[in-house]
Amino acid sequence: MRDEEIALGFETTRGGTRGNRSPRGPLLNWANKMTIKRIRKNSSSEMLVLTTIGRKSGAVRETPLRWFPGGDGSWLIVASANGAVTNPAWYYNLAAQPDVPVDVQGRKVDVTATQLAGDERTAAWKQITAAAGRFAGYQEKTDRELPILRLTPRA
Repeated sequence: MRDEEIALGFETTRGGTRGNRSPRGPLLNWANKMTIKRIRKNSSSEMLVLTTIGRKSGAVRETPLRWFPGGDGSWLIVASANGAVTNPAWYYNLAAQPDVPVDVQGRKVDVTATQLAGDERTAAWKQITAAAGRFAGYQEKTDRELPILRLTPRA
């Protein structure tokens, strides 16, 4: 079964035909661990730690990500993978299980992920690229539409 077909939580965006290689390897793993420690110590960070469960492995996965204000206390994240040809693994993990915890702004919050589409996605994309222009560069590297997800706190 293809990754795009396994989504239970929301309609997933297909991978592309061109783009960078997905970042991976021991150096990235080490850098992510250091970034996660920094995020958890700094309550004013523009980064969050997304915790997902591997849809194939069942292993707990932690990913540091840049967030943007989503309105009503929610956060927006982008499945950019630096403009890779495929969506990042955490995106498919989140599609399979959209109710997850995040560490953000010095606290742990249980959230539900939903993918933005249409006018809502367009408005969010303008906000994101205005705040962090590198995301527009990631989009130029690939022909897949970079998914934007809203993380909404659960009651």
